[in-house]
Amino acid sequence: MKKSFMIIILLTAIISSCNVEKQEVLVEAESFTQKGGWVVDPQFVFQMGSPYLLAHGLGKPVEDALTEVNLPAPRRYHIWIRTMNWAPGKWEAPGRFRINAEGKILKGDLGTTEGWGWQYAGSAKLKDTVVTIGLHDITGFEGRCDAIYMSTLKKMPPNKTAELSKFRKSLLKESDEPDVEESFDLVVIGGGIAGCAASIAAAEQGLIVALIHDRPVLGGNASSEIRVHTEGITWKSGRILNMLNTVHWPNGSPEAVRDDRKRHNAMSQYPDIHQFLNFKAYAANTFSDSITSVDAKHTSTGEVKRFKAPLFIDCTGDGWIGYWAGADYMYGREDSSRFNENWDEHKELWSPSKSDNRVMGSSVLWRSRETDEPVKFPEVPWALEVADGHAAIQGEWQWEYSNDTLNQIDDAEKIRDHMLKAIYGSFYNAKKLPENSKRELEWVSYLVGKRESRRLIGDYIYTFQDEKNMVEFPDAVVMEQRDIDVHYQVNLKDSSKSDFLSEALFYPVDHYYIPYRSLYSKNIKNLLMAGRCFSCSHVGLGGPRVMNTTGQMGVATGYAASLCKKYNTSPRGVYRAHIEELKDLISGGK
Repeated sequence: MKKSFMIIILLTAIISSCNVEKQEVLVEAESFTQKGGWVVDPQFVFQMGSPYLLAHGLGKPVEDALTEVNLPAPRRYHIWIRTMNWAPGKWEAPGRFRINAEGKILKGDLGTTEGWGWQYAGSAKLKDTVVTIGLHDITGFEGRCDAIYMSTLKKMPPNKTAELSKFRKSLLKESDEPDVEESFDLVVIGGGIAGCAASIAAAEQGLIVALIHDRPVLGGNASSEIRVHTEGITWKSGRILNMLNTVHWPNGSPEAVRDDRKRHNAMSQYPDIHQFLNFKAYAANTFSDSITSVDAKHTSTGEVKRFKAPLFIDCTGDGWIGYWAGADYMYGREDSSRFNENWDEHKELWSPSKSDNRVMGSSVLWRSRETDEPVKFPEVPWALEVADGHAAIQGEWQWEYSNDTLNQIDDAEKIRDHMLKAIYGSFYNAKKLPENSKRELEWVSYLVGKRESRRLIGDYIYTFQDEKNMVEFPDAVVMEQRDIDVHYQVNLKDSSKSDFLSEALFYPVDHYYIPYRSLYSKNIKNLLMAGRCFSCSHVGLGGPRVMNTTGQMGVATGYAASLCKKYNTSPRGVYRAHIEELKDLISGGK
């Protein structure tokens, strides 16, 4: 009896010990309450799994990010960090950082392993159930932290996409189904100029609109986060677009902040536009050939919402909503014979004889400033191979990257990082010159400004021939008066040139029109699109991709949505039966 009792006690102790061994907690870095100098980067969620914190310090270590963590029990915890070395090579990793556990900086440098994965940070004996954890930047050069895993067992978490997703949901107690569901007359996804314009046009016609945007500021490429001035004309949509666009400041100018304020003030005047900033759409739910709802997740808190509506406008630029819904789309350069887009003078740079996956690239803008005293800039050996002797003190639109193997969506993080190497390396080279001794980096965007990726297919595919011949479509809803403008990398013509610089081919034309049939999906019956994901060929995008023009598309689709509701019809139904009324609405929007 005594022996049996002792066995029971021993088994109880073993079970209790096993339970203690399994104490674990997962912290998403973007949820930190005090982000210090770190910024939330949600650009690459669909490639690497989550938003993450980025130490974007332009070569100066940023302030620690801090948060409180609720532990299951006070114990010694092993700490794993999901991170990556974004410039692997023979040099020290540029984005090194360490973990601060209850005021103690753990010794191991993080951000030193190639590719996104878990890196062991060390262990710490934590005496309370509520502890402070921090990210301590060392370099100021793009250290990145996706998540922190703390466990009483020294066992690496899973890293494969499916297993990692299941692991996250289990520890964070997340469901596949959104907790909150809201209904609207119209859901607009993407808060660039096109998305904002579509929202205003629809709201002015009485629609209740949800505007979902994955950044804290509106404007897309025109925002203070990317800083491209708006080009093109406003045509008949000037009243709306002049509330949203910019003056012609130099690309990269801090004057973009002023236009942010103008834009946000304008949007706030419309109570029927419900803005969901910092929400990133991640799914389009469908029934048959229609979208029923879109799901979106807050990039910091993780809050998930479902947005239901009879109509949706894809202003994401990358055509994400159409892509998830199964809309037909194109990517890359078509062969020149497909749409008869020949220009013999520039053959392969304009429209190749054989189709490929090259598109116009993404830019990362930047600028420096003159100071009163000499300023040092750290050595950047990891950037010099890309910079390749190039020296510069600022970067305009020509700082652009695209090639045959990288996809502007799937490889967007590699593209951004390549541009950062080009920037830091070129500025380092410029700092060697005596005249730049007092120069310091003032601003570098960490967001890619994209020109081209997916193009959703509508009832009409807009092409170079339409622009060249200035076709006056019966359903014309947009008009532009700028040359056709297609970019290519300068190293395609001269292999000695830097691969991160581009040139533009300008084909002169007086004006051209965009038909409404290019602004709704061919096979998803309640989806419209405005922006660079509208229905066009590669060369057809060259002219109307600028923001005042895409803003006109936004106005047209917003008004079209109101007619869909008014007549209980589809976007295609507007073309078939109400196109003159749509054109009248646009004409009244001067």
